[in-house]
Amino acid sequence: MKKLENVKHILCVASGKGGVGKSTTAVNLALALSKQGATVGLLDADIYGPSLPLMLGVEPGTRPEIKEQKFMVPIQAHGIQCNSMGFLIDENTAMVWRAPMIISAFNQILTDTVWSELDYLIVDMPPGTGDIQLSLAQSVSVTGAVIVTTPQDVALLDARKGIEMFNKVGVPILGVVENMSTHICTQCGHEEAIFGTGGGNRLASEYGVTVIGRLPLELAIRESSDGGDPVVASEPNHPATASYLELANNVRKRLAEVELSAEAGPKITISDD
Repeated sequence: MKKLENVKHILCVASGKGGVGKSTTAVNLALALSKQGATVGLLDADIYGPSLPLMLGVEPGTRPEIKEQKFMVPIQAHGIQCNSMGFLIDENTAMVWRAPMIISAFNQILTDTVWSELDYLIVDMPPGTGDIQLSLAQSVSVTGAVIVTTPQDVALLDARKGIEMFNKVGVPILGVVENMSTHICTQCGHEEAIFGTGGGNRLASEYGVTVIGRLPLELAIRESSDGGDPVVASEPNHPATASYLELANNVRKRLAEVELSAEAGPKITISDD
């Protein structure tokens, strides 16, 4: 399995279904890692519905610089490098493509982007367990995957499929992120688990993985993402930012554990006896 040039670690942020806040998590995780001193890239792998340009506040019509008529120089936004199909097409264009075209486009963005030296490349995966997920796992060495879910049962059902898929292709699960875990009313301060409780714990326990983050259902997260100025970048002292920074810390710890486990794997020796 080959590695991307200049990229130390490739981390997937994935979910079994749409609507659980996967892209918001990927963007703010990338920014949190950057704030902690890492050099970070962000790749939007959702060819059908790229949202990264909007969430990072990149001016519509911005295109990556092309070198040697092939290679793309990533866009800089909020101190991180990024690339997306959204930079290559009009924002109103519908991608009416069959699977082979989607895989080809994704592989081109993945391998033909000229990343500078990166500690982490965060890949915001499309929802589900389809062609792009398999293509990524089979074409480059993926360090680990973060599974995003909400506590409700229907989201957990689909998140299981995501974990099963990464297990089958040999990508380590770094942990589960329980998004929209609780909501605190801005008027009275009452905390309520709108989507239920304990879902992330049940999922993690079932697969022997860890809950590495619990993120709030928070108006500021939605408003800042829609405004192109994610909460980690725009509100450093917000409690939601603290949650993302804690997630980034846990991702780094789990990554270190995975690498240590790989180094301590069994070694075969051959002798003449």
